[in-house]
Amino acid sequence: MMRFLQHLRKALVAIFATAAFCSAAKAGPCEKIEEKGSPYVVCAFDPAQADIRLFLRNDKGDLFGAFEPLADDVAAHGGKLVFAMNAGMFMPDYSPVGLYMEKRQELRPINRANGAGNFNLKPNGIFWVRGATAGVTETQAFQRQNFRPDYATQSGPMLVVNGKIHPKIRPDGMSLKTRNGVGQCADGKIRFAISDDAVSFYDFAALFRDRLKCPNALFLDGSVSSLYAPDLKRNDGWRTFGPIVGVTEGLKK
Repeated sequence: MMRFLQHLRKALVAIFATAAFCSAAKAGPCEKIEEKGSPYVVCAFDPAQADIRLFLRNDKGDLFGAFEPLADDVAAHGGKLVFAMNAGMFMPDYSPVGLYMEKRQELRPINRANGAGNFNLKPNGIFWVRGATAGVTETQAFQRQNFRPDYATQSGPMLVVNGKIHPKIRPDGMSLKTRNGVGQCADGKIRFAISDDAVSFYDFAALFRDRLKCPNALFLDGSVSSLYAPDLKRNDGWRTFGPIVGVTEGLKK
């Protein structure tokens, strides 16, 4: 009887271990969380393992503008789009407002202009990818580094700079919108977040600093904030926007 119980215990341990492994294997990069009563989706990627790219137009020069055309284009080139999000502010013709690079080609230079609006709420910053590394860097610091990434998009304002919330983002701010952004986090991962309700700039910045542990984070946009996350069966496909950040698998080009 004792031997039977020992075998039964081992069998149950093996079953639970297999179930846990399968569950972990099926888990996608995105998860739903709640912070201070507001719902968010956060998607985490290790830049040493994930193929993170920026997209604006296809080989014919046509604007992607949405996730479905991009997913179809990636599939046509032998890959799969596993995540995407709008990736920076754009002009009425959907061209990027600030620095934009694809495959080490600078398609728009750094925007140093002053003015009104979120982009010009200095300091603003740049999300960049170079080989197996990626980061979020304040614009002036990025210029001082004088290096050329494979992909880059400029937006603003910075939400968190070296562990501190942007000095002009106040806790009593009254502007409430859906928002999305990207953070370079302490564990080496890049985390993209989008709010599912209207939230303040401060609460959104605090999400990156306090919950996601990202010492540097960049606001990508508000109101048009959109997410493509197949693991969550989500495709915010009704908006048109400019630059898109995507993670692909098996892409040949």
